[in-house]
Parts: sequence; C-alpha cells; structure tokens
Amino acid sequence: MVTQSLLWQSQQQSSDFAELCNALYERELITLARNECLALASLQGRIKSLPHYVKRTAFALLKAQTPLELDIQNASWLAKQVARSPEISQLSAYDETVIAWYKSQQLVHGLVVPIALNGHVFLDCIDRIDLEKQRFRTNVYGWFYLTDNETVSAATNRVKNEGDRASEADIEAESKAESEVTRQKVNLLKPTKKVMSAACAGHRWKDGQKLQPIMPSLRELLLSCTINWRNFKQPRVN
Repeated sequence: MVTQSLLWQSQQQSSDFAELCNALYERELITLARNECLALASLQGRIKSLPHYVKRTAFALLKAQTPLELDIQNASWLAKQVARSPEISQLSAYDETVIAWYKSQQLVHGLVVPIALNGHVFLDCIDRIDLEKQRFRTNVYGWFYLTDNETVSAATNRVKNEGDRASEADIEAESKAESEVTRQKVNLLKPTKKVMSAACAGHRWKDGQKLQPIMPSLRELLLSCTINWRNFKQPRVN
C-alpha cells in the first residue's frame, strides 16, 4: 500500500524532474541557436539526441550524492564562490601539489578531473592511460603528462616530434581538440572539494576578481553526478 508520504515524495520528484528537463531544454536550445558553426546535419543530430541527454541529466541530478545544493529552476549546482580562484595556490607549487597527487594513485578510466582554463575550472574525465609515457588523456582536453606542467598543445607537438607510436587518428584527434579550445592557460588541477565545487557551480575569476558564474554544459553536469566526494581517487559506483 502506498502511503501518503511516499505518494507526496513521488509527486515532488516528478515535479522536480519536469522542471529540470524544462530548464535544460531551454538552455540547450538557446546554445544550439547561437552556434553558427554547426552544419545542418550536425544540428539535426544534436536536436534528435537532446531528449535522451536532457532526461538522463535530469535524472542524474536528482540522484546525485553530493554536498552541493541543487537549483531545480535553473538545473545547476549552488556553492559559495571563494574570493580567489583555487587554481592559484595549486599552480604555484604544481609538481608538489598536482603532479604528486596524480602520481600517488592508480589512475582509472572514467575518473573525473578538474581542468583550469582562463580563470574557469571545467570538469573532464580520463579516457586513456599511458603508463609507459607517464601521461593520460582526458575526453575533451587531450593529453596531460605527469612529468611536467605541459599543456595539451605542447603535448600534441611532443607526440609529433618524438615520432612515437601514436596513430594518425590519435594525432588528428589531439589537433582537433587543440583547435577547439584556447590553449593559453590550460592546466590540470588536483581534485579537492573547493576545486570540484567551483567546477560544478560554474565559478570563474578574472584578474583576481569574481565573475558571474556560468552554466556548465550537459556533459559537465553528467560528470558532476559521477564525482565520488568521499574519495576523489575513484569514480562513484552507482
């Protein structure tokens, strides 16, 4: 027998789910409408797949195990923004802070990692690990070496210049990723509660000043729901 409290919870979840879907649809359609570079076939494909990803993201947001507060109306995470970008302290001691953290663990596929780019922290995930060359690749930002603070652009040139066993497909993919993102200030960060909260909530800074947060992409929202807040070294197991 369904109790009144369970029925109310079900109705509330259904209402929250619908509101999240509406917010996500509105945001993604505006993003697509403003993208003048998309070919017609690509645009049609993204619109066709949009219902699946919107529903998947809304469901994941409701089920996420996170210390952050969920803004149902805007389909976003809320967190207090600190005065200074958390990347500053990490990059001032990059080898001891960031590189040492990644070297101290056994990297796994699917691990969510923070990436700093022009005063904004983004979420990405590991999709390839190369132990021999002490590097790993993230889905969007490409290769990062654990030997120094090397940007993706430098890593791409390194692959080409070393003449290693990377396939033409690997090089092409890295070059494509490089062309899509400004590489001036791309840095890998160590995942901490402060850093991951900033990434999930879209916090950003410029010249030491806080800027208005921006909405993370659907992909980043999905990644935010897989963060293991109790152990950043492992993806969350559902």
